[in-house]
Amino acid sequence: MKDPAPSPGTPADAHKEQKVEAVERALTILEAFADGSPRLTLSEITKRTGFYRSTVLRLYASLARFDYLHRDEDGHFRLGPSLWRLGNLYQSAFNLADRVRPVLARIAEETGETATFYVRRGNMRLCLYRQHSSRTIRHVLEEGAMLPIDRGASGRVLIAYSGGEGPFFEAIREAGYYLSLGERDPDIAGLSVPVLATGGALVGALNVSGLKSRFEAPGAVERLLPILQEEAQALGRRLANV
Repeated sequence: MKDPAPSPGTPADAHKEQKVEAVERALTILEAFADGSPRLTLSEITKRTGFYRSTVLRLYASLARFDYLHRDEDGHFRLGPSLWRLGNLYQSAFNLADRVRPVLARIAEETGETATFYVRRGNMRLCLYRQHSSRTIRHVLEEGAMLPIDRGASGRVLIAYSGGEGPFFEAIREAGYYLSLGERDPDIAGLSVPVLATGGALVGALNVSGLKSRFEAPGAVERLLPILQEEAQALGRRLANV
């Protein structure tokens, strides 16, 4: 019996293109850490990927050789420094962080909530940049975490503005935003708007999140939404040539 083919987070049209099975399996192992887990056991990796232990260990040897994956003395696996190096090269290629981080800092300061910039990665959403709230009780999520795209404010917005069909997503596009109240976490709420480049192409989603009770307070959405919309429009114009 063969290991199952990787599918989470893969764009729908990718399967129509030529594939190298070993490469895709190696990348699937790296994606097992996409939820922000710092270390995983062999059993956890096999469960998340659906691969046999022998397959994981065979691919680990190649990933370790190029410093993409490391195994600690206690047997746990963690990502290697090559990914950090490539991530820095990716960001420096067009200085996206330099454009987005000041926006998130302003939003977090003005709203008092955690501000995040999400992008779509297949059937997942990636927390690309994050500015945590200065409040004692706040929503905490680390940069680089991958979350389901079918729950939460930013996920709904990313789907709506990247081909989502049906009345639900049409309503989001008509409103220009989405408010999530406890969809992914019963105590957390989020408000998200799209970041659109010239011509309406989706770049990502700006999001504020915090305690659900604060977002349910009278006038909360009316106060937060204009801040997000103004920053999203300005960011979209600046990213148009990225």
